Amino acid sequence: LARGIQRTAVRQAHRKYEPDFHDKYGNLVLLGGAVVFTAVWGYVFTQAGIEWGLSPVGRITPKEWRE
Repeated sequence: LARGIQRTAVRQAHRKYEPDFHDKYGNLVLLGGAVVFTAVWGYVFTQAGIEWGLSPVGRITPKEWRE
């Protein structure tokens, strides 16, 4: 069994290298993902009405206590 696996490995090592999907399209997919990520978060940050005052002091008021 080990000898057969070894022969197969040697055969594949000598085979001409063919580019696979990642070699052909990897950078393109990565770039596309980065563009979509940036577009979505850019929209969220500009359109979602987020207020950028990070301190809650003065904005959070306690509710009246109900018993």
